[in-house]
Amino acid sequence: MRVAPPDTLWRVSFVLSHAGDAVRLAFEMFWAVLWPLALGFLLSAIVETFVSKQAISRFLGRGGVRPVALATAFGAASSSCSYAAVAVGRTLFRKGATLSNAIIFEFASTNLVFELGLALLVLLGWQFLAAEFAGGLFMVVLLALVFRATLTPRLTESARVQAERGLLGRMEGHGAMDMSVTGGSLWQRIRAPQALTSMSHYFFMNVYGLWVDLVLGFLIAGAIGAWVPAAFWSHLFLGGNGFGPEVWSAFIGPLVALLSYVCSVGNVPLAAILWRNGIGFSGAIAFVFGDLIIIPILNIYRKYYGARVAAYLTAVSYVTMVAAGLAVGALFIALGWVPGNRNVAAFSTSIAWDSTTFLDIAVLVVIALLLVRFLRTGGVAMLRMMDMPSDHMAHHADSATDHASSS
Repeated sequence: MRVAPPDTLWRVSFVLSHAGDAVRLAFEMFWAVLWPLALGFLLSAIVETFVSKQAISRFLGRGGVRPVALATAFGAASSSCSYAAVAVGRTLFRKGATLSNAIIFEFASTNLVFELGLALLVLLGWQFLAAEFAGGLFMVVLLALVFRATLTPRLTESARVQAERGLLGRMEGHGAMDMSVTGGSLWQRIRAPQALTSMSHYFFMNVYGLWVDLVLGFLIAGAIGAWVPAAFWSHLFLGGNGFGPEVWSAFIGPLVALLSYVCSVGNVPLAAILWRNGIGFSGAIAFVFGDLIIIPILNIYRKYYGARVAAYLTAVSYVTMVAAGLAVGALFIALGWVPGNRNVAAFSTSIAWDSTTFLDIAVLVVIALLLVRFLRTGGVAMLRMMDMPSDHMAHHADSATDHASSS
């Protein structure tokens, strides 16, 4: 019988002996951000309840500064996992939005949303929140300029022909479904039974779209924190200090994101691990921006818009992510705002009877109340339709409305 070499046995023993540390670190990071995640999902659900996708499409059908600003604002207010954001982007494009505005909406929908900012604040500190916001806005402006200079009518028409084929990606139902409450004054819509129903459905639809990435993000972060030696990161990030390592980090950050298969908020615990292990500030920000170029998303771009447009969007996305990371990193270094301490809150947290625990309990109560409404109004059936073709989603909003009226 073949016997494993001693170094292999040692590695297996090391991994097994530190498995508990990996799970503990993952859960402690999750517990620290549970209430901000829930609050972000709730705020996004409220916005989506009162702003319809059809109205958004009308605003994004032209070029210019105002439509770009509206695409950014609507995206930031509309929480989505990266898969759902891409599906919504195609829906907006098919309903009349320009391709550039639809892609800008996607970036804002994954990089400027409430829960991402709150998670960054809790796990990494205010500097990362401010850098993400500033870098996200810089990236939107840069995307708009690059699209205006390089997105040809021929590419746009090619994308539209492919988009109209309706090939399936992921979270198609999320992209097609519109459960917003319209008609009457804002006060009348707030008081309508359908409003609470829509909020509960949007809340759990967004959670459903993100839970896999969140679980993977926390578990991978915990595993890396417990298992990967510091020497590996020191070599990868060239020591982590100085001009060269800072620039290298910005270029490599999105590539690490591309290979991680984790998107949206799930990138935050991974960013915390990378920051602790020496990635430059620019690289950490560029890594968080990299959620829209993970390999599965690139394949969905190919299905939605064709291979040429997918390659174009990949190149433009990568360049703007790197540029945004470098720009915000240079600004924060000049201002002296880059944290000197790499042992951030993500690694000093523990579960205790403190304000975090009480806030987590409070949001769990709110989630339970929303869950009751969700279950009583056909929510489970709605979730089953998330990956179905858009044609199957046409009547769900009416069905939810009927449930709400009879509850």
